[in-house]
Amino acid sequence: MATERGFRFPAQSQEKQPGKEYVMHPLPQFIIPHYKPSNKLHGKVALVTGGDSGIGRAVAYLFTIEGATVAFTYVKGQEDEDKDHILNILKEIKPKGAKDPIAIHTDVGFEENCEKVVDRVMSEYGKIDILINNAAEQIFTPTIQDITQHRLERVFRTNIFSHFFMSRYALQHMKEGSCIINTTSVAAYAGNAELLDYSSTKGAIVSFTRSLALNLVGRGIRVNAVAPGPVWTPLQPASLPAQRIAQLGSETAMDRAGQPFEIAPSFLFLACNDSSSFITGQVLHPNGGMIVNA
Repeated sequence: MATERGFRFPAQSQEKQPGKEYVMHPLPQFIIPHYKPSNKLHGKVALVTGGDSGIGRAVAYLFTIEGATVAFTYVKGQEDEDKDHILNILKEIKPKGAKDPIAIHTDVGFEENCEKVVDRVMSEYGKIDILINNAAEQIFTPTIQDITQHRLERVFRTNIFSHFFMSRYALQHMKEGSCIINTTSVAAYAGNAELLDYSSTKGAIVSFTRSLALNLVGRGIRVNAVAPGPVWTPLQPASLPAQRIAQLGSETAMDRAGQPFEIAPSFLFLACNDSSSFITGQVLHPNGGMIVNA
């Protein structure tokens, strides 16, 4: 099984980003086995960027069975099939009282697009209680000479500009008790010699999380982050050489990569005021035992 120590995925790759979940082998696991929901997010509205696949999909699923109404973003064309699949599942599992989920196609790296996404969510649901800044891209980079100005801007736009823009507009509608959760990475702490620009954006997300948490503490809005280790998501085969996929997770103490369902509960913990009302400006580390001293 993919959650057994020493498990390795077969070598595989995809031609471009964003990656497609439905063509991965084996498929990522986004449903927690034997999970018993307890209505932790009843009545809440959550916006998840990059919610069609990977960690975002697992978060959207878990939030929905815990009572939240979920909106998520995706990239039109490349992610249509993954979007349709999870959107239909969310509609089937949504609890009584929750509204139908919506999927919004956009490029989150641009301010005007983030504003339109927030406006759409407000038009549909009238509020935003939880913002999950999760969308990201990474590109395998053997040397710094491979990073052009255009590429650097592209990665920073998707991975950190989007956090600023989405938070800026969502916060116009968020009230006391709301929260923002950002997806960073173990690469922000351990570094990654072959993901230079990606790792840099993830470090920026940590600083953004800590600073925005201090900025918003007077409003009663918490800001935290989750820093996963290697996880089996479409980002991996869409950005790493096939031989790297065959080694994914070998650097962890558990000697395997994580599955998206193993990461989503960290987001749920931080989203639930009953669990984390005294936590802000912090980062959770579901990373298979990689010691980061942070």
